Amino acid sequence: MTADTQSLATPGGISDPGLIKLVNKLQDVFTTVGVNNPIDLPQIVVVGSQSSGKSSVLENIVGRDFLPRGSGIVTRRPLVLQLINRPATADSNGVDEKLAGSTDKAANTDEWGEFLHIPGQKFYDFNKIREEINRETEAKVGRNAGISPAPINLRIYSPNVLNLTLVDLPGLTRVPVGDQPRDIERQIRDMILKFIQKSNAIILAVSPANVDLANSDGLKLAREVDPEGQRTIGVLTKVDLMDEGTDVVDILAGRIIPLRLGYVPVVNRGQRDIDNKKPINAALDAEKAFFDNHKAYRNKSSYCGTPYLARKLNLILMMHIKQTLPEIKSRISNSLQKYTQELESLGPSMLGNSANIVLNIITEFTNEWRTVLDGNNTELSSNELSGGARISFVFHELYSNGIKAVDPFDYVKDVDIRTILYNSSGSSPALFVGTTAFELIVKQQIKRLEEPSLKCASLVYDELVRILTNLLSKQLYRRYPGLKEKIHAVVISFFKKAMEPTNKLVKDLVAMEACYVNTGHPDFLNGHRAMAIVNEKHNPSRPVQVDPKTGKPLANTPRAASPTLVASADGDSNNSGFFGSFFAAKNKKKAAAMEPPPPTLKASGTLSERENIEVEVIKLLISSYFNIVKRTMIDMVPKAIMLNLVSFTKEEMQKELLENMYRQSELDDLLKESDYTIRRRKECQQMVESLGRASEIVSQVQ
Repeated sequence: MTADTQSLATPGGISDPGLIKLVNKLQDVFTTVGVNNPIDLPQIVVVGSQSSGKSSVLENIVGRDFLPRGSGIVTRRPLVLQLINRPATADSNGVDEKLAGSTDKAANTDEWGEFLHIPGQKFYDFNKIREEINRETEAKVGRNAGISPAPINLRIYSPNVLNLTLVDLPGLTRVPVGDQPRDIERQIRDMILKFIQKSNAIILAVSPANVDLANSDGLKLAREVDPEGQRTIGVLTKVDLMDEGTDVVDILAGRIIPLRLGYVPVVNRGQRDIDNKKPINAALDAEKAFFDNHKAYRNKSSYCGTPYLARKLNLILMMHIKQTLPEIKSRISNSLQKYTQELESLGPSMLGNSANIVLNIITEFTNEWRTVLDGNNTELSSNELSGGARISFVFHELYSNGIKAVDPFDYVKDVDIRTILYNSSGSSPALFVGTTAFELIVKQQIKRLEEPSLKCASLVYDELVRILTNLLSKQLYRRYPGLKEKIHAVVISFFKKAMEPTNKLVKDLVAMEACYVNTGHPDFLNGHRAMAIVNEKHNPSRPVQVDPKTGKPLANTPRAASPTLVASADGDSNNSGFFGSFFAAKNKKKAAAMEPPPPTLKASGTLSERENIEVEVIKLLISSYFNIVKRTMIDMVPKAIMLNLVSFTKEEMQKELLENMYRQSELDDLLKESDYTIRRRKECQQMVESLGRASEIVSQVQ
């Protein structure tokens, strides 16, 4: 036995009850808030299967019959049972009027119960407590076998109890019976886990001793959240029903499933005893006699039975509260700060002048709009680009690279250029490279820049909508959904209106470039320079040969004459050139007949050397001028979009919002709060109030 356990064997081992009273007060405070208690309070949670004897253990600890009995799931809501030791008063003469009409034979003025949901009413008749538990349960979950996580708080004052806080939960069941939901096992399991997985919960696992401990539902569930058994205490019921010659000594010694807090064997009333209304006092006497006289337990009978269990639980809870109190104080303080901030952000429920509120919101929105676009926002992110920086990315990365990627020769091939050259020279073959062909092709390619330029304006529009969405996601606009919707509609309409002149200006920029080809541009590669580059490429100047002995240049020796093609009989040396392939397909007779040209006449021969040179000159000129145009567009289109869209919205946003929103007849509709805001403010007010009271309670403990 440990030192803690030994101290429990005597009544003097009980600590100051003030800490348990403090936790009781905190539980009462947070029960009024609802199920979502933000503070994990120290409490003893009772778990076990339906037939394990949980109710009998609790009634023995209290010393009175007060829990509902019956088949199936009787406990359908968590019962927070707060036991408060209160010294007995002096005996009064005669019958107390408080007990008049009581159906409870054991009723007395020293013991009563109080429910948190009926403040001020004392129940001296414990049968009425049972009825009230049933009534309150049915009020929440109806008469069927459904369950609810909303707790019932019952406080029992008695000179026969130790200060203790216990939470009784529905018994684990496996097979749905009668009207029970099909998933009743999962529902109960989830509810129990929600209570016992909290680190501040002491688990009281009730297991029948006449069943193999390995099959205990309560212990199995406790091991899931407390695998080391650090905060689980075992209670072994039905010890008197074990087969003769068997006992739980090995379990108590921790040789089967060890628990740090150990096991306590108890003997409860059997069903027959309950039916015969055997008093609990008599049952406790019988329990003491059983352990005192049983050969396996008599040597350690002081560590067995319900009174010892109550003292042990009292001390465990006391120690646990002492350990967790600093953390509870800290969590109450942090939660209070968090809910206070949220309540402030939700704003007061009482509104001021609606016109002033709308005006202030419009002013604040337009100021934020400007700061986000200019990059002066105080909430700058270090994780991603936002606001004006994303627009800059569209201009200098997406649009710039998109324009640079446009290649004029994606669609215009060399044979197409040759055809255009022939068409532009008319009936006489051109003596020089035709400027008409150059202008025609350049203008066609410049028009291709319109699509990516309009796409750039569209991307900037999307970024403005993105900024708008981010600004409207703030708490202020969640509070007034009508106002948020109106601002969104007005601003989107404003953007669309601004897109019309923006797109027109972008189209005009492209049309300007296509309208007039400025061959006098200082960066343009003129025709003479282009011709020189192409000639140099086709006829590179040969290096002067030097005599290795004297170092003097050698006289140019003529190359060996290349063999010339022998003219064919019809005088056609080759079939290259524009029309070569057309005539090559005809026989001599058809050629001699001079048939008319076909309806569609296309270039099909390979390019001659002269044609190659002409095409290359045209391509050089196109590339040179097209690059000048691309640089101009990369510079001018962002300026056009900034002028007619981005800067325009910065300057005109406030005026637009005021014109469309600042109407006296609509102001009250715009400022109708959302259901979420009203509900959340109420929740936060309750939490702030409860946490404030909790803070006062814990501040009394030094």
